[in-house]
Amino acid sequence: MKTPQLLILILTILVHAAGAFPSERRSREKTASWDDVNVVAHGLLQLGQGLKEHVDKSKAQMRDVGDKLKAFNSTLAELQRKQREQDEALKAKGKEVDERERLVAELVEGVNEEVEEVKKQTEDIHSRMDRLEEVLTESTLDSNDSEHTGSPFIQKVVAAQNRRIDQLVEKIKQQQDKLEKQSLHLKALQSKVGHKRVKSHRRRDEETALRGEAELIYFESGLAKDCHDLFARGQRASGVYTIQPENSEPFNVLCEITSEGGWTVIQKRQDGSQNFNQLWESYKRGFGSLNGEFWLGLSNIHSLSKQGQYVLQVELSDERGQQQAARYRFHLDGEEKKFALHLEQESAVQDDVMTTGASGLPFSTADQDNDLAEDVNCAELLSGGWWFSSCGESNLNGKYPRRPSTLRRQQSRRQAMFSSITKGQRNSLRTTLLKIAPAPTQQ
Repeated sequence: MKTPQLLILILTILVHAAGAFPSERRSREKTASWDDVNVVAHGLLQLGQGLKEHVDKSKAQMRDVGDKLKAFNSTLAELQRKQREQDEALKAKGKEVDERERLVAELVEGVNEEVEEVKKQTEDIHSRMDRLEEVLTESTLDSNDSEHTGSPFIQKVVAAQNRRIDQLVEKIKQQQDKLEKQSLHLKALQSKVGHKRVKSHRRRDEETALRGEAELIYFESGLAKDCHDLFARGQRASGVYTIQPENSEPFNVLCEITSEGGWTVIQKRQDGSQNFNQLWESYKRGFGSLNGEFWLGLSNIHSLSKQGQYVLQVELSDERGQQQAARYRFHLDGEEKKFALHLEQESAVQDDVMTTGASGLPFSTADQDNDLAEDVNCAELLSGGWWFSSCGESNLNGKYPRRPSTLRRQQSRRQAMFSSITKGQRNSLRTTLLKIAPAPTQQ
């Protein structure tokens, strides 16, 4: 019992001792500690609020990304489904054409067999007739000695041969009727197979050629050799057509029909939708859409140019709407001469919008450096493919002018498409059109 009392006494003394310290100091320390706690708590609240807003924003962005991914996956699945359907349809059409060709081959083989059978039967008839003549001859010679004892036998033989001949003639008529029916059926099948092949080739050409729906116009002498040939044969509507230059394969072109003739467009730029920074093979084959921006292809341009003397018309416009145009006598060599360009101005007073420095310059791309500059690849420096001399004359296949950032403005301006009359000026080219026609169409 004494120990608890002793503890109570000690606690009482400690309380009185603690009360002896100055209360003002304790008050200041307590006030200071609560201020610090309030500041820390306020900061923690602000931090928590910021974290909550960031989490909410991140969740919204993640939901948006998820929705876009779902839409993309759906579109991709639909495209894959359509591709599979197209592949299956093409396979089915190919099998149908193969089956028809097999049936035609079987019919032809059957007809040939029946013709051979008829030939054999005809030979058999001739052989029998020869033997009959021999028997009759021998019977005639022996008739005086035998007192006509063989006449009944000969008459029976002749009657049997006549019946056999009648049967063979009837069979031949039946075979001829059957052959005529099979021939008609064969022609019908050949016509169907021909239509199928034409449709198949047309579909393949539409898929592999430059995009654009071509109007196929056949004449008695075949396809037109260029757009001016279409005009000469009575066509008066501009559009996409299939042509076939001399000693060349058919291909699609954009024709511009005017009152003076038909122009074959070889290059067109209007909105920057097509990337012209291509390599040699692309410039050789051609690229783009005939309904938009495109390059016709060096091989196709050469196949047109080698038909005779052509003129090239160049039409340009800048961002202010100012237009320039010029005409040149034009010829393009083949790939063995690297598609060298030969230009000659028609008039000394016209603007020289497409100067290439010298006649006979080869075409050059980033992977085929054929320019005249020794220490630089002009196609890499200026972008695109062109007939470069010293990298500074003209380049209508450069990058389409945009509004680049400040850091890339100088490089983009250098690589933008330009002509000799726009070099050093601020006005950028906005549209270009290059078209060719036979020289007699010039005014």
